Order: sequence, then C-alpha cells, then structure tokens
Amino acid sequence: MNRAESVKTFVHRQIINAWCLYDWGSSAFSTTVEAAVLPVFFEKVIGAQLTGNLPTVYWGYTNSIALLVSALLAPVLGGIADYMGRKKRLLATFAAIGIFATALLTFMDTGMVWPTLILFFMGTVGLAASYIFYDALLPHIADENEIDFVSSKGYALGYLGGGILLAVNIVMIMVIWPESTLGTRLSFLTVAIWWAVFMLPLLRRVPEPPANTEGIGAGVNPVRASFQRIGQTLGEIRKYGELFKFLVAFWIYNDGIGTVIKMATIYGAEIGIGMIDLIGALLLTQFVGIPFSLLFGKFSHKLGTKRSIMVGLGWYALLMVGGFFMSQPWHFWALAFGVGMVQGGTQALSRSLFGVMAPKARSAEFFGFYDVSSKFAGIAGPLLFSVVGQLMGTSRLSIVSLMVFFVGGIILLTRVNEKEGIRIATEENARAAALV
Repeated sequence: MNRAESVKTFVHRQIINAWCLYDWGSSAFSTTVEAAVLPVFFEKVIGAQLTGNLPTVYWGYTNSIALLVSALLAPVLGGIADYMGRKKRLLATFAAIGIFATALLTFMDTGMVWPTLILFFMGTVGLAASYIFYDALLPHIADENEIDFVSSKGYALGYLGGGILLAVNIVMIMVIWPESTLGTRLSFLTVAIWWAVFMLPLLRRVPEPPANTEGIGAGVNPVRASFQRIGQTLGEIRKYGELFKFLVAFWIYNDGIGTVIKMATIYGAEIGIGMIDLIGALLLTQFVGIPFSLLFGKFSHKLGTKRSIMVGLGWYALLMVGGFFMSQPWHFWALAFGVGMVQGGTQALSRSLFGVMAPKARSAEFFGFYDVSSKFAGIAGPLLFSVVGQLMGTSRLSIVSLMVFFVGGIILLTRVNEKEGIRIATEENARAAALV
C-alpha cells in the first residue's frame, strides 16, 4: 500500500469512527432515560401519587404518542434532507431538541407527572428524528462489503458508550447520593452533555452527501419537493418491492424489540424488583451487547444477514415466555443477559440490510420510510402492552403478547428476496453515478 492509499484508508477509518461515535453519545438517552433510570424514577418518585399500575400505563401511552409523531415526520424530513443536502444540519437540529429536553429533566421531582412526560416526549422525538439522518449517512460511508460490520460497530459502540455513562449514573445514584433524588436527576444532565459532546466528531468529519434534485429540479420549496419525492417513491413501489416487503417485516418484529427496550424496567418495577437489580441488569445488557453485536456482524457473512436476523428473533420469542414467569431478581438478570445477546445484532443487521437495498442518492428518504416502519411499530407495541396491562390489572400477559411480533416478523422475512433487492439498488446507484 503506497502513501496515498494509506492516507485514504486512514481518513476513511476516521469517518467511520466519527459516525459510530454518535451512537456512543446518543445511546446514553436510550439507556439512562428511556430504559433504566427515568422509568423507575417515574414509577417510584414522580408518579408515586398515581394509583395502581397507572405510571406504567401513562409511560406506555407517552412512548406511543412520541413514536407516532416521529413516524409522521420521518419521510418528510428524509425527503427534505435528500433534496437540500442537509442531513448533518437536520441531525444536529433535532439532536439539540432532545438534548435540551433531557437537560430539563434534571429539575423534575415528585408529582411533576405531566412536565416529565412532555420532556420525555420531546427527547424521544428529538432522538428518533436525528436517527433518520444518522442512518441515512451509513450507505454513503460504507460499501456493501463492510456495511454489516460498520452498522454492527455503531451498535457495539452505542452499547459501550451508553453502558459506561449508565455505570457512572449508578454510582451517582447508589453511592454518592443514595439518600436523595439528586443523583438520579443529575444523571439526566450527564446524558445531555454526553450526547452533545459525542455528536461533534460526526458534524466535523463525516462528509455531507450531495443534494439530490433529480426529477424535481432546483428552487422548489423543500417541503413541497419532499412530498413530490414521496409520491414518486410510492408510485415506484413495485420497482422496490423487496425493499418494501422487508420494511413490513421490520415493522412487525422491531415493534417487539422496541417495546422490550422501553417497557422492561417499568414492568420489573411493577412486579417488585428493586432499583439496584433493575438498573444493574440493564447495565449487564449493555456490556453483553458489545461483543454479541460484533459477533452478529461477522456471523452474517457465514449464515447470511436475513437468516441471522431470524435467529435473533426466534431467541427473542423464547425470552418473552420466560418474562411471564419472572418473579425473582435473578430472573430479570437472566432475561437481561439473553436480550443483550441479540438486541444490538438484530437491529444492526436490519439497518445494514436495508442500507444495501436502498439507492444511495435517496438514502434519507428511504431511511425516512425505514424510520416510519420503526416508529409505527413502536406505537403498536407499547400500546398493546399498556392496553393488555390495563385490562388485566397486571402486565405479565403484556410480556407474552409481544411474541406475536417476533413470530410474525420471522414469517414475513421468509418472503423477502434480499438478493433481488440488492440488485435493483446496485443498478440505481450505477445510474445515479453516471449522471454525476
């Protein structure tokens, strides 16, 4: 390798690492705010005056509403980003909304139910919208041969970054300020800072893909251009049939994955498992997820990306059965370990498989549809969880009900011809390159 090639390889690695660091930073919101600390804090402190399992129910409904708003925004925002060539700027804008809302959670305390839910809503929408543009950058920085590994590396670093900060937060809550809520509330401020700091490398080093005005022309209002592009895409749905079949499958099974992430700790708190065990087990999930996410990325080269996803979904279905019988702290630890084995891998491979079936010039638009599938799926899961829990007076059957998403996802994946989807995207990429 000559000097020019060495420099090119070094720069490429720097771009990949900068992209992955956004996962490292933003995952702190997923771990501390969405999954570990805020759900328990909301159940035990903020919503302490609510009766029965109302904190769990309100938490589930808020998740569903936030994801509905994110889903409705996703394809429009994706189309705007492609047309204007501003994926990074829009990522920073929505991340800033989430970071600001997260920082304000520091001031929440007993009885402040609705302000907390509103800030959580804003943080969730900010994070979800930022991921549209983050994911859309992936096909531009990684080629087909490395995209599985790069996507898996992003998830692995997300687990590591989110896990490290969660460990710091646990020390703050359990050791430094064990007799007050100060450690818990300050943990939300650390998440906001962590997220902001590790967004900077992406903004500095990852190149902005060029604008794509093909078929619309320059000078059109970006929102109007976005809707025109969405109309074109829907009109070509038969052309991208395999891609959209995958989206439907992803819609179904990611529902289950997202619901497990968002509802596990508040479910554990409801059945009497203590905060130390709940947060500690989720920390275990983070660190188990690091090697297993990378293993899934390598495993996919032998078994195939789609089949590897299906293996992970089958494991998830078995875990839901175990969740029904959970009663002791060690049960929750075992469930957390099992989830860590497949959570990051299935999501990373889903993102990379979609990435190689989507044309690069319209990556933000197509990842907007991907995000729609993700968020509409996230609406149904927490909603089903909450409705079943409210009707039955307990959330045990809510856990079992999630099996339908994993089994349904496996069945639908068997109908996806990913090789045909990749072929169509490759032809589109070649055509777009020839026009440049």
